[in-house]
Amino acid sequence: MDARLQLRVQRYGWDRAAARYDASWQQPLSSAHRVLVDHLQLRPGERVLDTACGTGGLACELAAAVGPAGVVVGVDLSQAMVDAANTRAVAAGLSHARFERMDAQALTLPDAAFDVVTCCFGLMYLPDPERVLMQMKRVLRPGGRLGLAVWGERRRCAWAPVFTIIDAEVHGEVCPLFFRLGVEGALAKACRQAGLSVPWQIAISQPLRYRSADEACDAMFVAGPAALAWSRFGEDTRLRVRAHYLAAIDGWRVETGYVLPAEFVCDDHDANPKALLNEGKPRDGNDSRRQNDKPVPPFQSTAEMLHRPGQP
Repeated sequence: MDARLQLRVQRYGWDRAAARYDASWQQPLSSAHRVLVDHLQLRPGERVLDTACGTGGLACELAAAVGPAGVVVGVDLSQAMVDAANTRAVAAGLSHARFERMDAQALTLPDAAFDVVTCCFGLMYLPDPERVLMQMKRVLRPGGRLGLAVWGERRRCAWAPVFTIIDAEVHGEVCPLFFRLGVEGALAKACRQAGLSVPWQIAISQPLRYRSADEACDAMFVAGPAALAWSRFGEDTRLRVRAHYLAAIDGWRVETGYVLPAEFVCDDHDANPKALLNEGKPRDGNDSRRQNDKPVPPFQSTAEMLHRPGQP
Protein backbone atom coordinates (compact mmCIF):
# COMPACT_ATOMS: atom_id res chain seq x y z
CA MET A 1 0.00 0.00 0.00
CA ASP A 2 1.22 3.52 -0.80
CA ALA A 3 2.57 5.17 2.36
CA ARG A 4 0.37 8.24 2.04
CA LEU A 5 -2.71 6.09 1.54
CA GLN A 6 -1.79 3.97 4.56
CA LEU A 7 -1.56 7.11 6.71
CA ARG A 8 -5.00 8.22 5.53
CA VAL A 9 -6.46 4.79 6.26
CA GLN A 10 -5.03 4.90 9.77
CA ARG A 11 -6.08 8.47 10.44
CA TYR A 12 -9.69 8.11 9.37
CA GLY A 13 -10.00 4.57 10.67
CA TRP A 14 -9.04 5.60 14.19
CA ASP A 15 -11.31 8.63 13.91
CA ARG A 16 -14.11 6.11 13.44
CA ALA A 17 -12.91 3.90 16.30
CA ALA A 18 -12.25 6.57 18.93
CA ALA A 19 -15.68 6.64 20.59
CA ARG A 20 -15.64 2.89 21.32
CA TYR A 21 -11.89 2.42 21.76
CA ASP A 22 -11.59 2.49 25.55
CA ALA A 23 -14.53 0.16 26.13
CA SER A 24 -13.03 -2.49 23.86
CA TRP A 25 -9.31 -2.15 24.54
CA GLN A 26 -8.87 -0.95 28.12
CA GLN A 27 -8.08 -4.41 29.50
CA PRO A 28 -5.16 -5.39 27.21
CA LEU A 29 -3.84 -1.85 27.02
CA SER A 30 -3.75 -1.40 30.78
CA SER A 31 -1.41 -4.37 31.15
CA ALA A 32 1.10 -2.89 28.71
CA HIS A 33 0.74 0.52 30.35
CA ARG A 34 1.68 -0.92 33.74
CA VAL A 35 4.75 -2.64 32.31
CA LEU A 36 6.01 0.53 30.64
CA VAL A 37 5.33 2.83 33.61
CA ASP A 38 7.02 0.41 36.02
CA HIS A 39 10.16 0.00 33.94
CA LEU A 40 10.58 3.64 32.89
CA GLN A 41 10.81 4.74 36.55
CA LEU A 42 9.50 8.23 35.90
CA ARG A 43 10.50 11.05 38.22
CA PRO A 44 8.76 14.31 39.17
CA GLY A 45 9.49 17.13 36.74
CA GLU A 46 10.39 15.01 33.73
CA ARG A 47 9.21 15.79 30.21
CA VAL A 48 7.48 12.95 28.38
CA LEU A 49 6.29 12.45 24.79
CA ASP A 50 3.70 9.74 24.09
CA THR A 51 3.45 8.95 20.37
CA ALA A 52 0.36 7.31 18.87
CA CYS A 53 -1.28 8.31 22.16
CA GLY A 54 -4.81 7.23 21.25
CA THR A 55 -7.35 8.41 23.81
CA GLY A 56 -4.62 9.34 26.29
CA GLY A 57 -4.80 6.41 28.68
CA LEU A 58 -1.04 5.88 28.96
CA ALA A 59 -0.22 9.58 28.70
CA CYS A 60 -2.44 10.42 31.65
CA GLU A 61 -0.74 7.72 33.73
CA LEU A 62 2.60 9.24 32.73
CA ALA A 63 1.34 12.71 33.66
CA ALA A 64 0.34 11.47 37.11
CA ALA A 65 3.80 9.96 37.54
CA VAL A 66 5.79 13.10 36.62
CA GLY A 67 3.46 15.35 38.61
CA PRO A 68 2.50 18.98 37.99
CA ALA A 69 6.16 19.97 37.69
CA GLY A 70 6.49 17.74 34.63
CA VAL A 71 5.19 17.98 31.08
CA VAL A 72 3.46 15.32 28.98
CA VAL A 73 2.79 15.79 25.27
CA GLY A 74 0.72 13.23 23.39
CA VAL A 75 0.52 13.03 19.59
CA ASP A 76 -1.67 10.95 17.30
CA LEU A 77 -2.71 10.88 13.64
CA SER A 78 -6.40 10.84 14.58
CA GLN A 79 -8.05 14.10 15.59
CA ALA A 80 -10.87 12.21 17.28
CA MET A 81 -8.33 10.37 19.44
CA VAL A 82 -6.59 13.64 20.29
CA ASP A 83 -9.89 15.27 21.26
CA ALA A 84 -10.73 12.32 23.51
CA ALA A 85 -7.28 12.48 25.12
CA ASN A 86 -7.59 16.21 25.85
CA THR A 87 -11.01 15.61 27.37
CA ARG A 88 -9.58 12.83 29.56
CA ALA A 89 -6.72 15.04 30.78
CA VAL A 90 -9.05 17.93 31.64
CA ALA A 91 -11.39 15.60 33.53
CA ALA A 92 -8.44 14.22 35.50
CA GLY A 93 -7.14 17.71 36.34
CA LEU A 94 -3.87 17.11 34.46
CA SER A 95 -3.16 20.62 33.22
CA HIS A 96 0.43 19.68 32.40
CA ALA A 97 -0.71 17.19 29.71
CA ARG A 98 -1.44 18.38 26.17
CA PHE A 99 -2.41 16.45 23.03
CA GLU A 100 -1.99 17.36 19.36
CA ARG A 101 -2.56 15.75 15.98
CA MET A 102 0.85 14.92 14.52
CA ASP A 103 2.55 12.27 12.39
CA ALA A 104 5.13 10.42 14.49
CA GLN A 105 7.21 9.95 11.34
CA ALA A 106 7.73 13.72 11.12
CA LEU A 107 7.52 15.19 14.62
CA THR A 108 7.33 18.99 14.64
CA LEU A 109 9.05 19.12 18.02
CA PRO A 110 12.51 20.39 19.00
CA ASP A 111 15.60 18.23 19.36
CA ALA A 112 16.47 16.78 22.77
CA ALA A 113 13.22 18.13 24.29
CA PHE A 114 12.14 15.06 26.27
CA ASP A 115 13.46 12.86 29.04
CA VAL A 116 11.16 9.97 28.07
CA VAL A 117 9.37 8.95 24.86
CA THR A 118 6.77 6.18 24.70
CA CYS A 119 4.75 4.40 22.04
CA CYS A 120 2.25 1.73 23.07
CA PHE A 121 0.77 -0.32 20.20
CA GLY A 122 1.35 2.38 17.57
CA LEU A 123 4.49 1.50 15.62
CA MET A 124 2.81 -1.40 13.78
CA TYR A 125 0.31 0.90 12.05
CA LEU A 126 2.78 3.37 10.51
CA PRO A 127 4.32 2.88 7.06
CA ASP A 128 7.90 3.47 8.24
CA PRO A 129 8.45 2.51 11.89
CA GLU A 130 12.23 2.84 11.50
CA ARG A 131 11.72 6.49 10.61
CA VAL A 132 9.56 6.89 13.72
CA LEU A 133 12.37 5.47 15.88
CA MET A 134 14.82 7.97 14.38
CA GLN A 135 12.41 10.79 15.21
CA MET A 136 12.07 9.50 18.76
CA LYS A 137 15.82 9.43 19.16
CA ARG A 138 16.05 12.99 17.84
CA VAL A 139 13.61 14.43 20.37
CA LEU A 140 15.10 12.49 23.30
CA ARG A 141 17.79 14.21 25.31
CA PRO A 142 21.11 12.32 25.69
CA GLY A 143 20.54 9.65 28.30
CA GLY A 144 16.76 9.79 27.84
CA ARG A 145 14.60 6.66 27.89
CA LEU A 146 12.29 5.12 25.33
CA GLY A 147 9.51 2.66 26.20
CA LEU A 148 7.81 0.69 23.42
CA ALA A 149 5.09 -1.95 23.17
CA VAL A 150 4.01 -3.79 20.01
CA TRP A 151 1.85 -6.84 19.41
CA GLY A 152 3.86 -10.07 19.35
CA GLU A 153 4.16 -12.76 16.71
CA ARG A 154 1.17 -13.43 14.46
CA ARG A 155 1.00 -17.08 15.52
CA ARG A 156 0.65 -16.01 19.16
CA CYS A 157 -2.25 -13.61 18.54
CA ALA A 158 -5.48 -15.53 17.96
CA TRP A 159 -7.24 -12.44 16.61
CA ALA A 160 -4.74 -12.07 13.72
CA PRO A 161 -7.10 -13.54 11.05
CA VAL A 162 -9.04 -10.27 11.13
CA PHE A 163 -6.49 -8.76 8.74
CA THR A 164 -6.69 -11.45 6.05
CA ILE A 165 -10.48 -11.45 6.29
CA ILE A 166 -10.68 -7.68 5.77
CA ASP A 167 -7.95 -7.69 3.12
CA ALA A 168 -9.96 -10.21 1.07
CA GLU A 169 -12.90 -7.80 1.00
CA VAL A 170 -11.00 -4.60 0.21
CA HIS A 171 -8.60 -6.32 -2.22
CA GLY A 172 -5.62 -4.77 -0.46
CA GLU A 173 -3.71 -4.82 2.81
CA VAL A 174 -4.98 -2.82 5.77
CA CYS A 175 -1.80 -3.25 7.85
CA PRO A 176 0.66 -5.12 5.62
CA LEU A 177 3.51 -5.40 8.14
CA PHE A 178 1.52 -5.37 11.37
CA PHE A 179 3.30 -8.28 13.10
CA ARG A 180 6.79 -7.65 11.69
CA LEU A 181 8.15 -5.98 14.82
CA GLY A 182 6.68 -8.69 17.06
CA VAL A 183 8.97 -11.37 15.67
CA GLU A 184 11.63 -12.33 18.19
CA GLY A 185 14.47 -9.78 18.15
CA ALA A 186 12.93 -7.57 15.41
CA LEU A 187 12.01 -4.60 17.59
CA ALA A 188 15.36 -4.62 19.38
CA LYS A 189 17.18 -4.80 16.04
CA ALA A 190 15.23 -1.84 14.64
CA CYS A 191 16.04 0.19 17.75
CA ARG A 192 19.75 -0.63 17.59
CA GLN A 193 19.80 0.48 13.97
CA ALA A 194 18.33 3.80 15.12
CA GLY A 195 21.17 4.18 17.65
CA LEU A 196 19.18 3.11 20.70
CA SER A 197 20.44 0.57 23.21
CA VAL A 198 18.18 -2.22 24.47
CA PRO A 199 18.88 -2.99 28.13
CA TRP A 200 15.52 -4.71 28.69
CA GLN A 201 12.93 -6.59 26.61
CA ILE A 202 10.07 -8.89 27.52
CA ALA A 203 7.25 -10.75 25.73
CA ILE A 204 4.04 -10.98 27.74
CA SER A 205 1.02 -13.21 27.18
CA GLN A 206 -2.18 -11.23 27.57
CA PRO A 207 -5.45 -12.93 26.55
CA LEU A 208 -8.23 -10.83 25.10
CA ARG A 209 -11.46 -11.62 26.94
CA TYR A 210 -14.88 -11.01 25.46
CA ARG A 211 -18.24 -11.83 27.01
CA SER A 212 -19.99 -12.36 23.70
CA ALA A 213 -19.57 -12.61 19.95
CA ASP A 214 -20.73 -9.01 19.64
CA GLU A 215 -17.96 -7.81 21.97
CA ALA A 216 -15.32 -9.81 20.10
CA CYS A 217 -16.42 -8.42 16.73
CA ASP A 218 -16.89 -4.84 17.91
CA ALA A 219 -13.33 -4.74 19.26
CA MET A 220 -11.96 -5.42 15.78
CA PHE A 221 -14.52 -3.92 13.45
CA VAL A 222 -15.96 -0.95 15.35
CA ALA A 223 -13.24 0.05 17.84
CA GLY A 224 -10.14 -1.42 16.24
CA PRO A 225 -7.91 -1.63 13.18
CA ALA A 226 -10.66 -2.49 10.69
CA ALA A 227 -13.01 0.35 11.64
CA LEU A 228 -12.69 2.32 8.40
CA ALA A 229 -13.30 -0.68 6.16
CA TRP A 230 -16.19 -1.82 8.35
CA SER A 231 -17.83 1.60 8.15
CA ARG A 232 -17.94 1.30 4.35
CA PHE A 233 -19.19 -2.28 4.12
CA GLY A 234 -22.80 -3.01 3.24
CA GLU A 235 -24.91 -5.28 5.41
CA ASP A 236 -24.20 -8.43 3.38
CA THR A 237 -20.46 -7.87 3.55
CA ARG A 238 -20.61 -7.20 7.29
CA LEU A 239 -22.47 -10.44 7.89
CA ARG A 240 -19.94 -12.38 5.80
CA VAL A 241 -16.91 -10.78 7.50
CA ARG A 242 -18.36 -11.34 10.95
CA ALA A 243 -19.10 -14.99 10.18
CA HIS A 244 -15.56 -15.58 8.88
CA TYR A 245 -14.00 -13.97 11.94
CA LEU A 246 -16.14 -15.88 14.43
CA ALA A 247 -15.28 -19.11 12.62
CA ALA A 248 -11.57 -18.23 12.85
CA ILE A 249 -11.72 -17.72 16.63
CA ASP A 250 -14.20 -20.49 17.40
CA GLY A 251 -11.48 -22.63 18.95
CA TRP A 252 -11.20 -20.14 21.81
CA ARG A 253 -14.90 -19.88 22.58
CA VAL A 254 -15.73 -20.31 26.27
CA GLU A 255 -19.47 -20.73 26.84
CA THR A 256 -20.99 -17.57 25.26
CA GLY A 257 -17.72 -15.62 25.22
CA TYR A 258 -14.13 -15.86 23.96
CA VAL A 259 -10.68 -15.91 25.52
CA LEU A 260 -8.22 -15.20 22.71
CA PRO A 261 -4.51 -15.85 23.28
CA ALA A 262 -2.42 -12.77 22.52
CA GLU A 263 1.11 -11.54 23.11
CA PHE A 264 2.79 -8.17 23.27
CA VAL A 265 6.46 -7.25 23.35
CA CYS A 266 7.82 -4.40 25.48
CA ASP A 267 11.25 -2.77 25.14
CA ASP A 268 13.04 -0.20 27.28
CA HIS A 269 15.81 1.80 25.58
CA ASP A 270 18.48 4.40 26.23
CA ALA A 271 19.19 7.31 23.89
CA ASN A 272 22.74 7.56 25.22
CA PRO A 273 25.48 6.50 22.77
CA LYS A 274 27.63 5.32 25.69
CA ALA A 275 24.86 2.94 26.75
CA LEU A 276 25.46 0.96 23.55
CA LEU A 277 28.82 -0.07 25.04
CA ASN A 278 27.20 -1.22 28.28
CA GLU A 279 24.12 -2.97 26.99
CA GLY A 280 22.64 -5.40 29.46
CA LYS A 281 24.21 -3.74 32.50
CA PRO A 282 21.96 -2.13 35.12
CA ARG A 283 21.39 1.57 34.56
CA ASP A 284 22.98 3.84 37.18
CA GLY A 285 20.27 4.96 39.54
CA ASN A 286 21.94 8.38 39.84
CA ASP A 287 21.44 9.40 36.21
CA SER A 288 20.89 12.98 35.12
CA ARG A 289 17.10 12.98 34.77
CA ARG A 290 15.56 16.38 35.31
CA GLN A 291 13.95 17.05 38.66
CA ASN A 292 11.94 20.20 39.20
CA ASP A 293 9.47 20.76 42.02
CA LYS A 294 7.93 23.87 40.48
CA PRO A 295 4.38 23.30 39.19
CA VAL A 296 3.58 23.99 35.56
CA PRO A 297 1.92 27.40 35.07
CA PRO A 298 -1.08 27.78 32.76
CA PHE A 299 -0.01 27.41 29.11
CA GLN A 300 -1.37 28.14 25.66
CA SER A 301 0.65 25.76 23.50
CA THR A 302 3.01 22.82 23.51
CA ALA A 303 5.88 25.18 22.65
CA GLU A 304 5.16 27.19 25.81
CA MET A 305 5.10 24.00 27.87
CA LEU A 306 8.52 22.95 26.57
CA HIS A 307 10.09 26.39 26.91
CA ARG A 308 8.56 27.79 30.06
CA PRO A 309 10.83 29.81 32.38
CA GLY A 310 12.98 27.80 34.75
CA GLN A 311 13.25 24.73 32.49
CA PRO A 312 16.68 23.79 31.11
